[in-house]
Amino acid sequence: MVLGLSLHAFTVVHVILSLIGIAAGLVVLGGMVGGRRLEGWTAVFLVTTILTSVTGFFFPFTRIGPPHVFGVMSLVVLAVTLVALYGQRLRGAWRWLYVVGSLVALYLNVVVGVVQAFQKLPFLTLLAPTQSEPPFLVAQVLVLVTFLVLGIRAVARFRPTAPAPA
Repeated sequence: MVLGLSLHAFTVVHVILSLIGIAAGLVVLGGMVGGRRLEGWTAVFLVTTILTSVTGFFFPFTRIGPPHVFGVMSLVVLAVTLVALYGQRLRGAWRWLYVVGSLVALYLNVVVGVVQAFQKLPFLTLLAPTQSEPPFLVAQVLVLVTFLVLGIRAVARFRPTAPAPA
């Protein structure tokens, strides 16, 4: 039992939060690249991404591993992102700190999603059973390059003057 749920039910909740966070994050990223601030989508992205990281610490574990490191990194980045957005209202350098923080948090979720996909989906597991094979490495490099390109565009274009409707 984890937080009153069976481990399976807790895992389902964690995965749903993660998928919602990724989907909302992609919408927010699209808004940033288009120079728009999507407040509703941003709130959904931030809340579900924080909850994804926090719930990850409630899974049973015997040692600190990469998921815990990713969770801590994500929460630190999200703290800066929240300060930039809500505390500093995207003034000055806080604008690009918000954009970069949002992108890093989303990237970390997507990286974990790719890892999980290669672990859980049989057709991907066959392609990269140890996650050191070329298909896994190609997938991770494509994710990284995509985020770098979109991140550069988002930092350059995201200059909101007022919130846009979600």
